Amino acid sequence: MESIELDHTAQAFIDQVEKISRSNLSRCWQCLACSGGCPFSEDMDVLPNKIIRMIQFGLKQKALSCSTIWLCVGCNTCSMECPNGVDMAAIMDGLRQIAIQEKARIAEPGILSFHNEVIDSIARYGRTHKLEIMMRYKLSSKDLFSDIDLGLKMLSKRKLDLLPSKVKDKESIRAIFKNTDWLNE
Repeated sequence: MESIELDHTAQAFIDQVEKISRSNLSRCWQCLACSGGCPFSEDMDVLPNKIIRMIQFGLKQKALSCSTIWLCVGCNTCSMECPNGVDMAAIMDGLRQIAIQEKARIAEPGILSFHNEVIDSIARYGRTHKLEIMMRYKLSSKDLFSDIDLGLKMLSKRKLDLLPSKVKDKESIRAIFKNTDWLNE
C-alpha cells in the first residue's frame, strides 16, 4: 500500500485534532461502525467516518465547515462502537473547538448560540439551568413560540426547574473556567 505525502499544513491539522481528541486517526479502518451506530447520522451532511477521512487527507476547511460536527451531541455511541477505540465523539468536539478558535464559518449558527448558553449557565450556576438556557436561546434567535407546546409539556412533567439549582462549591467551577477566556469575554 502506497503512503500519501501530506503538506505541512495538512499534517499540522491532523496533529492538532489528534492532540485535542487524544485519538490516533490512523487506527480508523473505515469500517463504518461509528456512522452505523450514530443515532443522528441520517441528519448529517457528512457521515462520521468520512469526517475522519477528511482529517486524514488534511481537508481542514471542508471538515470545519460541515454541519456534522455541530449536529453531533456527544452521546459517545460512535466511540463505543469503534473496534479500534477511536474516540469519534472527542474528535467532533475537537473540531468544534478548532472551528470556534479559528472563527471558521459555522454551518449551524443556532447550534453555536445554544452551546454558548449552556456554557454560560454552567459558569453561573455550576450546572445547567435548562429553562434559562432555552429562554435565552429563544430570545437571541427571536423564535419565541415555535415549540412552546414542548416547553409547556416539559414544565408540566417537571423536566424543567423554574429556579436554578446551584453547586455549593462555586469556586471549583470558577477555577475550571479561569484558564479559559470564557468568563472574560
